[in-house]
Amino acid sequence: MPESMPDAQKDSTDILIDTLPDPLTEDQNPKRSSGLISKVLAPAVRLWLKSQTEHLEDLKLSIQAGDRQILGGKIRRIEASVVAAVYQGIHIRDLQLTAQEIQVNLGQVMRGKALKLLAEFPIDLKFSLSEDDLNRSLCTPMIQDAVTQFLMGILGSGDASSEKRLTITNLKTKLQDDLIILSGNLPSSSGDTLTNTTEIAIRTGLQLIQPNKIALRNPVWLPHANAKRGMAIAELNGHEFDLGPGTSMAEVTIELGKISCLGRLTVLP
Repeated sequence: MPESMPDAQKDSTDILIDTLPDPLTEDQNPKRSSGLISKVLAPAVRLWLKSQTEHLEDLKLSIQAGDRQILGGKIRRIEASVVAAVYQGIHIRDLQLTAQEIQVNLGQVMRGKALKLLAEFPIDLKFSLSEDDLNRSLCTPMIQDAVTQFLMGILGSGDASSEKRLTITNLKTKLQDDLIILSGNLPSSSGDTLTNTTEIAIRTGLQLIQPNKIALRNPVWLPHANAKRGMAIAELNGHEFDLGPGTSMAEVTIELGKISCLGRLTVLP
């Protein structure tokens, strides 16, 4: 196996081996199939999942396959659950995913090479983000920059010199039923000197308008994050965010303290 294997094994992983009968093989041998899965395939899949994320906590794997498919480099079905994970700077939890008919380079894996995908395939997934998850995600430079640029655009700070002086700090989110509140501190300046900060806050609903697009619904400026009333931002109502190619969400629900998501992601080789 690759050199990174010892480090990867520091994280606990439960592997459930489910050897399915292969209708194309008369002399099904469960021991051989189970051995291939537990000794070769499962560690390789586990390492691949770790390589796609920045952190995995309590990964559990269920691999279903038959002899003929395994030896042909195909995995019939994989189910995985993760208590917590970090993917591209986004903290998520209670992740459940299912993938089927996956083609991999099993021959090379058996010779000690890393697992590689040979064809794209969809993953059905379900996960949630707590309020704390969102706030930790906002600390990621890439996400923090994107949110700051969005808010600065709303404020009309298009001048390059003012963008250098004005940076939104202390970004935070709060989750209520069907609503998300985003707040931060905007430093004010007097000449070239930064003086005090002013809190800014937006409360908005989110609406899934297409499988890969989400839009703001009835956004409101608030005087502070805990304010009950604010001023409607008509020009931002319906503002769209593209979730990226290969993303197909079926449901995005905001509850008190949590966002729940259900959808499909296409994985490319």
